[in-house]
Order: sequence, then structure tokens, then C-alpha cells
Amino acid sequence: MASLIYSEEEYIAQYGPTPNDTPVNGWDSREPDKLVKTHCCFCGVQCGIQLKVKDDKVIGFEPWEEFPVNQGKLCPKGVKRYLQNEHPDRLVDPLIRTENGYREANWDEALNQTADAVRRIQSKYGKDAFAFLGGASMTNEKAYLNGKFARVALGTANIDYNGRLCMVSAGAANKMAFGVDRAANPWSDIPNAKVIILTGTNLAECFPILTDYVWRARDNGAKIIVIDPRITPIARTADLFLPVRPGRDSALAHGLLHQLIKNDWIDERFIEDHTNGFEATRELVEKYTPSLTEKITGVPAATIAKAAEFWGLAETSMLLHARGIEHHTKGVENVLSYINLVLATGRIGKPGSGYGTITGQGNGQGGREHGQRCNQLPGGRDINDQGHRNEIAEFWGLPESELPGEGLTACEIINDIEDGKIKGLISISFNPLVSIPDSKRTRKALEKLEFFAAIDFFMSETARYADIVLAGSLQEEDEGTVTTGEGRCVRLRNSVPPAGNARRDWEIICDLADRLGKGDHFDFSNSEQIFDELTKASQGGPIDYGGMSYGKIEANMGVFWPCPTTDHPGTPRLFEGGKFFHSDGRARFHAFDYRPPAEDVDHDYPIFFTSGRVVSQYLSGTQTRRIGGLVDQYPEPLCEIHPLLAARLGVFDGEVIRVVTRRGSMSLPAQIVKSIRPDTIFIPYHWPGKKAANQLTNRALDPISKIPEFKVCACRIEKLEGKTNPKMN
Repeated sequence: MASLIYSEEEYIAQYGPTPNDTPVNGWDSREPDKLVKTHCCFCGVQCGIQLKVKDDKVIGFEPWEEFPVNQGKLCPKGVKRYLQNEHPDRLVDPLIRTENGYREANWDEALNQTADAVRRIQSKYGKDAFAFLGGASMTNEKAYLNGKFARVALGTANIDYNGRLCMVSAGAANKMAFGVDRAANPWSDIPNAKVIILTGTNLAECFPILTDYVWRARDNGAKIIVIDPRITPIARTADLFLPVRPGRDSALAHGLLHQLIKNDWIDERFIEDHTNGFEATRELVEKYTPSLTEKITGVPAATIAKAAEFWGLAETSMLLHARGIEHHTKGVENVLSYINLVLATGRIGKPGSGYGTITGQGNGQGGREHGQRCNQLPGGRDINDQGHRNEIAEFWGLPESELPGEGLTACEIINDIEDGKIKGLISISFNPLVSIPDSKRTRKALEKLEFFAAIDFFMSETARYADIVLAGSLQEEDEGTVTTGEGRCVRLRNSVPPAGNARRDWEIICDLADRLGKGDHFDFSNSEQIFDELTKASQGGPIDYGGMSYGKIEANMGVFWPCPTTDHPGTPRLFEGGKFFHSDGRARFHAFDYRPPAEDVDHDYPIFFTSGRVVSQYLSGTQTRRIGGLVDQYPEPLCEIHPLLAARLGVFDGEVIRVVTRRGSMSLPAQIVKSIRPDTIFIPYHWPGKKAANQLTNRALDPISKIPEFKVCACRIEKLEGKTNPKMN
């Protein structure tokens, strides 16, 4: 597992130096014209990196050891991330669909046709018949601009983003429990925790740099508890592993809290002084004895008791989770049930004690803060709150009545396209054909659109259905900020100009707004002007960037929000002194009883299917599947299956099998491993078409967050006689 984190010296020792003038593994012998201090484009850790630039091209990288989060270390994706820059698939001109495929176009033609299509569709069907889908890997500036563009230039309520597939269950639960959506602690608190619970997070593969923080805690004597259906790499070094049955997460949290209360391992003073709702929660979990919890979750009662003992007796503790407990029709309830453990022991708002969400996308935190969600206005304001609406309408210079209300979430937008209610779409850096469950339905929806424009830097699988493709920008081709999973706003610096005739994303959006007659609201000359407006728009809101500037962020290696004034230092650790963001200053317990997943195993589909990531790939793979070294590490999806299940089915390692759910089937090689529950299979989701795991997954949604249930559905496995994978023989 140590090989997932590389320093420059370790990388060279393993792979050797790069031949002269061959920019392969990150160390090109040519002298760069400049080194640009910026950040990795993958995941919410946002590791610092220095890009080597020569002749306006990125030719390699060097560690940025001064940046405190990763101190020069990078994961395999970070090491190779720059190799996408000169890829032949790079979009360098606008494209317009014809009867014979796509042809190159100039910007005036492409943008005029897009604006004409917007006007035509909205005049015929209404404003909300046109939708906008954004991305959570883009900068804060673009997230703000997307929301403003949709509501001011398009006038539609129907804007959402691909973070709806990632962190929204955590975001909703955080607001319900704490009154605000952000990690309670900086990552630097992790090594000071004496017990760490990692639940539903494949930390070592998806966020390798944070693994180092957990190891430092372990070296300081911490006990590590991992909860997952798979023995992930981080679980192999854990003190305690709880192999939860898919879809049973809240029941396990209730069982742990039952033990804490039974053994008086709770902080009654903290509960009384700083929280509401504990008595209802106490009453709920009374029935979740170790034996009942074992029956529901598949985790041995003795292991449940030991985990509660570790947590209950700790001096300091951290609870970290990711999509494993969030990608469910009860994702919000799962998260709240685990937050109950933190609140019950009063270990939050203190050094080495707290809670955090492992943020999957490059700007998963900032991307959900500035108004590109269907229910949100800038500064984390609620679009249904009259006071919040008045503030933003006045700031934007609009009558409040012209500000659209709450629209549809990402999956609901696709559903309404499928139903013929939404006729037009603009998307940016979103690949729903790969990333949304039940991809056959997504494909049918895209085919029904009267008009679709996609802004992207590669021709994604979704963009191939667009009428017009607008060549946008890679991260290093623009300026901006992103906010990391710990709440630190950091600077992305421009390294190279956009390739060919491609344009910066914000320039495309502003130009299109101008052609829609709203250019006076989008009179920006650079990204810093957008950021300055963003900070002013956020001022006084729940998520306050009011005191931030590019200069301040650079001088401090990032600034944590809330930062309400220019002389405020930022807030690395929230909730100190037990002060929460609800109006009464108190946190909230929540008592949701366990309920089963939307689709459980049965006689016809007797095996649990779950999906997730692998270390060398990122999200829908639009970027990482174009980097040869990352493809070589994991070239195609494999189906992880336990030896006991494989033996029962007569399946051999490397044999091509068919996995079938109620939505479809896919054929892929079996990978027999002992690191998964015998009742469960796992397939990573980064590939498209016939290799797409989301052909099989269930589009059932959480009623609060509207996140899909990626992490559990029912399947069966069929043998394909005589089919083997030659690469695995």
C-alpha cells in the first residue's frame, strides 16, 4: 500500500529516471521556462504541485514541498496528471453536428446557434424547458458563474451539478446536524486522534495522501476502525475491520451508539449543553443490541462491542466517511446516524476530535457552495428562503420575482428529458452517460433532446450526443480557486494558454450570456473579477468568503471559511466551544430507524452488487482513461468475487462472466479475491459503453439529497461457457 504515495526520490527509485527530452514519468531533463505552483486536478485533497512549462506546454512536474497538505507527496494520478495536456483527443475548436458527423466551426457560429436554440425552445415550451448541468471539479468562480448564468441568462430553475452524485448526502446531513456543510476539522487534526473510524471510504486508493495522515495517527498510538463490505487497502492495516453487509450502515451506527449508552461512554454534559434531540435517539437505539445489529449487518456482535469500546474510551477521536455510506436511498440517514456517535461523545470542535467528509471531486466542497445546485443561491443560501432570495436578487440587480425557484436535481433532469418535459440542455464538465445509474435510460434521454450543447475539453461519451460541442479549458489553462475537503480555499494558477482555438470556460459562459441579452450581468475580464463578486455575494451568508482575496489566499497557502472580513484569519476548526451554526447554537441528533435498500437480494437476484473506484482512475474516466500509464495499471473493469462465492458458482479467476441486474447485464472478467464479503461483488465504474458498471445500478434516489443508490442493488452471475480473459491467463 505504501506504493500508492510517491515522493520524487521514491518514484525515481522505483521507475528510474526519464530519458532526455522524453516527458514520460514526470521528470523531463529539459529546463522549463517556468515552474507554476498550483494544485492537482483530481479529488478533494487538492495536493500542491509545481507544473513545469516550456514553450507554453506542460512538460512535467516537480514536488511543491512547502504546501502543507501533501508536502510534495503525490498519488499515481497526481504523478501523471499533466500527461493529458498534449493528448490528441483534446478539443481545440467548436464542433457542430451534421448529417456526416461533426465539422469544425468558428466561435461566432457555434455560440449564435446555441443562443438561437435556447430562445427557440424557451419561447415554445417555457423557461424551465431548458436545463443546465455543471460540474464539481471546476473552480469556485465557474460554480458561481454557472448558477448565475442559469438563473439570470437562461432564467431556468433547472440547474444542478454532478456533485449530486457524490457529496450531497453528507452536505444535507451536515446542515441538519450542525447547521452548516463543511468538515469540522482540518486534516492536520487527524494525527492527533486516538481512535479513527473510517466508514465507507476506500481511503488508500481514492485519497492516498490522506492515508499518510491516518498512518501518522497510528504511529502516535491511534486505533483505526474500518467499516466496509471490502477489505480495502486501508483496512489491511486497521486494528478492527467491520465487514458490513451493503445497505445496512445506519443499523451498524445505531448498534455502536447502543453500546456507548449502555456502558456510559457518552458525554452527558456536552449533550445537555450543546445538543437537541438526544432522548429520541436514545430511545431509538435501545433495541439495537449487538445480537440484533449482527443479524441486520452481518458484523459479529463481539466486533461491534469492541469498536464501541475503542471509540467510547478514547480521549480524542475522528470520524471520516465517504460515498460508501452516502450512495444510498437513505444516505442522509446513514450520515446522521454516524454523526450521532460524534455528538454523543462530545468529541467535536477540539484538536484531534471531530468529523469530516472525504470529498471525491476536485472541488467537491466549493462546487456545492456557490449556487450551482437547484436549491441553492451563492454563499450557501437557500433558494426557498425569502430573505436569502431578496439578498441575491438585489445583489444581482434583479426583481426578486424574476429569480427562479427551486428546480430539479441532476437525475430528475435526466428523467424529465426522458419524459419529454425538458427539451434543451447545456452541460459543462459532466458525463452523465457514464456516471448516472441505469445508463440505458440516460442514453434514451440524450437522444430525445431537441438541442444539446456540451462544454468540455475532451469529447466525453455524453458530448457525442451534443448538437454543438464547445471546446473548453483544462484546469491549468485558467486562473481560479477551489475549496478542499477540509474547507481550505486554495489558488489554481494559469500555467499555459488553452490549446488551439479552445477558450476558457468562463469566457464561453459570459459570451453566451451576452448573446442572450444579459451581457451587462457578466461583464468580467478575468477570473479574479468573478472571485471578487463571489466573495461579495457570499458575505453574510451561511458560507462566507467575504474576507478572501487572491492575494490573501496565496500568502497563507489557502484560507478556511468562514472568513467574513479582510482582517479575519479564516476558520480551520469549526464548532470550538460547542458553538454550532443553528440559530440556537446547538447541534441536532437525529433518530432515523434502519430501513432496507430500495432493492434487496432475493431468489432471482441473490448477490449484492456494489461499485466504486480504483486508484488509477477518476470519476467517469474522461481524463484518466487518456493517460496511458494510468490505463496500464487497471486497463478494464474487473468483477471482484470471493472464493467461496466463486466456488459455489463454478467461476474461475480470469473467467469472463455475465453480471445481471433488473436494468441490464455486462460481461467482464472475474477477479477472485478474499477481500470482499462472500455475498457481494464489486465492479469499478470508470468505463463507458459495454464496460459501464452503471448499466446495472439503480436510479432510486434518497428523498432528501436526491442522490442515487450506487452502492447497493441485487444481481446474479451467469457463467459464459468457454469464455476466459487471455490477459489474466
